[in-house]
Amino acid sequence: MTVLSVNLNKIALLRNSRGHDYPNVLHMAERSLKLGAGGVTVHPRPDARHATYEDVRRLRTWIKTFPDCELNVEGYPSESFLDLIEETAPHQCTLVPDADNQLTSDHGWDLPKEIELLKPMVSKIKEAGVRVSIFIDANPKIASLAKETGTDRVELYTGPYAEDFSTAKAEVTMASYQKTAQTAFEAGLGINAGHDLDLNNLAPLLKRIPKIEEVSIGHALTVEALDLGWDETIRRYLEITNASK
Repeated sequence: MTVLSVNLNKIALLRNSRGHDYPNVLHMAERSLKLGAGGVTVHPRPDARHATYEDVRRLRTWIKTFPDCELNVEGYPSESFLDLIEETAPHQCTLVPDADNQLTSDHGWDLPKEIELLKPMVSKIKEAGVRVSIFIDANPKIASLAKETGTDRVELYTGPYAEDFSTAKAEVTMASYQKTAQTAFEAGLGINAGHDLDLNNLAPLLKRIPKIEEVSIGHALTVEALDLGWDETIRRYLEITNASK
């Protein structure tokens, strides 16, 4: 069964926009986990426009009250970010190749070019007892090289999948994701997925790639909750993830 990790960045963005602790990130995390989500995700960026390093610290302490759930922290492996991961030891750290001023994650790591960059960073995180995932594009060659970084998992960047979902390119794109996932699986890596997944395109992805262990969803989930309500939106995602084998 695929785990749903609720990305809380947009909740943090709303909070920051008014300078008050409302909506409260911990409250929304608790609502999500009580409904059955398996974890929460945050991606603190250098400009702190949404989730912050302090959010990570608070979430790591708080999530101990849900011993079967996990905290996933995403980010570019800067020195300060790696220090945060070492300090807080979340259950999983997902490394993304984002620039400081990047609007959102829009590509995976450039392997083999960045393997030597990633190796010591991955090693440092694992020494802190944290599972590591690295963000990759749908490319079997990259999936086969990912193992050399020392990572435990890869996260498939699903932006192109979502973009092509209702187009004539959908089947070709899906096939590339299937082949990439199979290559990663055969290399002994776990498989996560995330970016632009929503209530329409998630089920077909999990049906074709049942090996996906975790999906991280935040932007679409938050937007869909404007129509459906937060609790109902979480329930609908869980119907999809719980049906995956």
